[in-house]
Amino acid sequence: MNWLNNLLDKAAPHFQPEGRLRRWYPLFEAADSFVMGSNRRTSTAPHIRDSMDLKRIMVLVVMALLPCVFMALWNTGYQANSALAGLGISTPPGWRGALMAHIGCDPQNFWSNILHGGLYFLPVYLVSLTVGGLWECVFNIIRGHEMSEAFLVTSLLFALILPPAIPLWQVAVGISFGVVFAKEVFGGVGRNFMNPALAARAFVFFAYPAQMSGDLVWTAVDGLSRATPLTTLAAATHGSNAVNALNITWMQAFMGVIPGSMGETSTLACLLGAVFLLITGVASWRIMLAMLSGGAAMTVGFQLMGSAVNPMFAVPFHWHLVLGGFAFGLVFMATDPVSAPHTQAGQWIYGLLIGALAILIRVANPAFPEGVMLAILLGNVFAPLFDYFVLAANIRRRKLRYGG
Repeated sequence: MNWLNNLLDKAAPHFQPEGRLRRWYPLFEAADSFVMGSNRRTSTAPHIRDSMDLKRIMVLVVMALLPCVFMALWNTGYQANSALAGLGISTPPGWRGALMAHIGCDPQNFWSNILHGGLYFLPVYLVSLTVGGLWECVFNIIRGHEMSEAFLVTSLLFALILPPAIPLWQVAVGISFGVVFAKEVFGGVGRNFMNPALAARAFVFFAYPAQMSGDLVWTAVDGLSRATPLTTLAAATHGSNAVNALNITWMQAFMGVIPGSMGETSTLACLLGAVFLLITGVASWRIMLAMLSGGAAMTVGFQLMGSAVNPMFAVPFHWHLVLGGFAFGLVFMATDPVSAPHTQAGQWIYGLLIGALAILIRVANPAFPEGVMLAILLGNVFAPLFDYFVLAANIRRRKLRYGG
């Protein structure tokens, strides 16, 4: 690779501030950093020497997401293959059917599930990566900023929290909104006040609800209606035990063998990602534990109050944890280091608020059974205030202690 390194070194002066191609420096720097890495090192004060940088954080987050990516491939294919088998259809229509013809749509065939799921997940991810990457390039070229690896995480998170049947043009619209209006207009990487992937999903959800909700979007088979477990719970008969309405076991829900957004159905996959993020020190254990505590406390409160008309009041927390996006939001969304508080006390308050709000929205509003997305976005809005009040309280205590 010496020849490539020499070629890049010769081209570098043309992209420097005095070079004739200086406008395109962000693209050159991104290609050079991706292919050859960076040899820049901190050598003088006041910088803190640490092996952790933005590139390494983003790579570690992508690695933590790999179990969820695997489930996005396998479970999406498994749900589609199971539905086709139930309908007595051997292959799906269109170009996917042509690609699946040689292997078949057998839900008991591991590779058939992986391939079929990939035919839905990979186009969604590629559109998210390409369209969002183009917006990043445009803003970085205008500002003269370097390309950041952060978007690799944003594009992957966005793809994982979408239903398999979403039209690709809506993926493009959603990621455009998330990158432009939730990130770039505030200054780019490190300046967004809310999670761009969640903001993108919220925009698509409210702009195109027919493709983001209901019973027709969760299984990659046209015209097949199949409700998610949360929707089934919300529609349970008044006065009955809502959990009895489910046709799945708790272990199936924990493993993620249920309809839902492609990458967030498996609590086990999220748990593996959480262990990895905590060991590497990327995510805050305080936020995770606080969100768990807030959700559990709100669930117990509803159980103590009880309701003769809303069966969701009686759903135990261990079911809330494995249904919908609670586990995925807890591990990968609420812990976003940019949009979450930075003070320890602020992280506790932030996590408690999100956990409690997520269960509150699920239980008190059965028409909107998935409340994690809105709870985290609301927590993002209040995160700066939590840090502000924590810092202000610390300043007051120091003044009282030292008589300042």
